[in-house]
Amino acid sequence: MGSEVTTSSVPDDEKAAFWSRAMSRALVPVEVVPRAARPFVGHLTSHRLGYVRISTLEADAVRVSRTPELIARAPQAEPQVGVGLQVSGRAVLEQGGRRAEVPTGGLVLYDTTRPYSIDYPERFRTHLFHLPGRLLGVPERELRQVAGTVVSPDEGCGSVLLPFLSTMAASAHSYSAPVGDRLAGSVADLVNTLVTQLTAARTADRPRTANDHLVRRVREHIDRHLCDTELSPETIARAHHISVRYLHRLFESEGATVHRLIQQRRLDECARELGRRGRTAPAVSAVAQRWGFVNPAHFSRAFRAAYGVSPREWRALRTTDVG
Repeated sequence: MGSEVTTSSVPDDEKAAFWSRAMSRALVPVEVVPRAARPFVGHLTSHRLGYVRISTLEADAVRVSRTPELIARAPQAEPQVGVGLQVSGRAVLEQGGRRAEVPTGGLVLYDTTRPYSIDYPERFRTHLFHLPGRLLGVPERELRQVAGTVVSPDEGCGSVLLPFLSTMAASAHSYSAPVGDRLAGSVADLVNTLVTQLTAARTADRPRTANDHLVRRVREHIDRHLCDTELSPETIARAHHISVRYLHRLFESEGATVHRLIQQRRLDECARELGRRGRTAPAVSAVAQRWGFVNPAHFSRAFRAAYGVSPREWRALRTTDVG
């Protein structure tokens, strides 16, 4: 399923407004301000593969803004994560106080739930990928940390992700619905990996404190024992020869609680397993028990609070078009 719009047959004085409406329909509501005095020229194609929307923009210099007013008009809109792949020309993205200059061949992440602007100072061509943030299975704080980060083709998993996304954008029109659904899952998995990698790199760049090593050991301990229903602040403190009070103080400085960290990590693993593709869909109750949830009702409530849908709806959304 695809669409295509162009300003070629639109009166000169209506081209910018027309382009703004076209971008808002294809992606999220935005404001568009052309940078040149001459009549604006733009071409947009858009395709949907599963729950991933792929749009290719080729246009004159322009500034695209996602303003607080536009966000407030649709408070119930599906939160989207954007990935921009710059094919030609340059882009400058500003979000959350961060300024990212994206060269030709570079990639940048952004969050549609918060204001941002993208300035294209010259004629450009770019691929934009939008996918529901909740389907990535990564904490919101991590998305906020990496929004506005530029990735180059030779940087980490950028060497895999950029060629893959470029190929997908070029051939999006040719995929059948089942193939598109599977490719959408691959996009989510790769973007998830990228966010995890970028978050780890930012953490490594922070000034070290005396407690960092201990916090890392505790996090690793939690990950190793997620399946253990007895995992608790008490067992964690005992394993590291510290008091429960001191353990809580450690994670207060991390902006989290130990209980919340354990639950979120369990939810992350459940979301990942329920979203895994295969011939047989895993039973929700079995997945919950495997990752340490004893009470099915509590698991369902916690999962919906974290991801906005029930575990069964999540599993279905990973293999169908969520609109």
